[in-house]
Amino acid sequence: MTAYDALFRHAFTRVEPEKAHHLGFRAVRAAAPVSSRLALPGGPVRAMGLAFPNVLGLAAGFDKNAVGVDGLAGLGFGHVEVGTVTGRPQPGNPQPRLFRLPADGAVVNRMGFNNDGAAVVSQRLAAWRSRRHRHTPVLGVNIGKTKVVPEDDQAAVEDDYRLSTRLLAPYADYLVVNVSSPNTPGLRSLQSVERLGPLLDAVRAEADATTARRVPLLVKIAPDLADEDVLAVADLAKQLGLDGITATNTTISREGLTSSPAEVEAIGAGGLSGRPLTARAEQVMRLLRDRVGPDLTLVGVGGITTVDDARARLAAGATLLQGYSAFVYEGPLWPRRILRGVASG
Repeated sequence: MTAYDALFRHAFTRVEPEKAHHLGFRAVRAAAPVSSRLALPGGPVRAMGLAFPNVLGLAAGFDKNAVGVDGLAGLGFGHVEVGTVTGRPQPGNPQPRLFRLPADGAVVNRMGFNNDGAAVVSQRLAAWRSRRHRHTPVLGVNIGKTKVVPEDDQAAVEDDYRLSTRLLAPYADYLVVNVSSPNTPGLRSLQSVERLGPLLDAVRAEADATTARRVPLLVKIAPDLADEDVLAVADLAKQLGLDGITATNTTISREGLTSSPAEVEAIGAGGLSGRPLTARAEQVMRLLRDRVGPDLTLVGVGGITTVDDARARLAAGATLLQGYSAFVYEGPLWPRRILRGVASG
């Protein structure tokens, strides 16, 4: 058992999960002046025309408001994806809304895109870009739908994503359109190619009108899509000239969990992340890579906990990797441990 394991089991598990997240994140930010001086581990990866310091990044959801990019990079993450950011600020869903299933190495959240809104986050990123950094990670910005925007009003949805794009694209190394969180009503209906195509076109057009450089654009999909729908998104990505696909987001499934049914039922609705996603996320990655060919960037996320998980996801076709739940359970040394293991390959 590592020191972090003991701390997690005997201290963090006694603290309400959302409060523990804020406390842990505060420590990461406080350590930034020291951790940011450490060399980033791993070898460089070229993807989407960008030079990534290494293959591993932090998935969206941890740093929703872009307040701790330097501290997170100091832990070893070669890219940090902030957000999900919405066009307007919103408080998210009522608390409690974040839960642990330690027996499964899983997290359930129904946060509901709580964030400061695109205008505030864009100002924060402008200030961050203006500072000098010893190590500057690749910065991704994940954008989603504001909850009050009617999901069945396609024009309003597109305008909402356009607003976020207009404000955030100037500071993003890449953008991700999130249409796969289960915690915003109706959001996942945007994954249908009939609605997704026009939405991605709108974001692409807004990004191109906003910035002189071309900002790479990806879409993030759910593991709960049927195989034929995964393939349809892959075909759409090729048709639209997307730069990549991120696979996968959280799942609404509760199949195969070790945790007691009573514990799972007591938690209720929300997206589940962590070890239970490993098999399906890897399967989706293989489907995508077989469909899109060797060139499109695929970001593998979901259930990557061990070095073997990371190697398997890369073997399945991932260009880049991301973590979230394993970072929570394994602690601040986890990114460097994964990168050392992958490099020793």
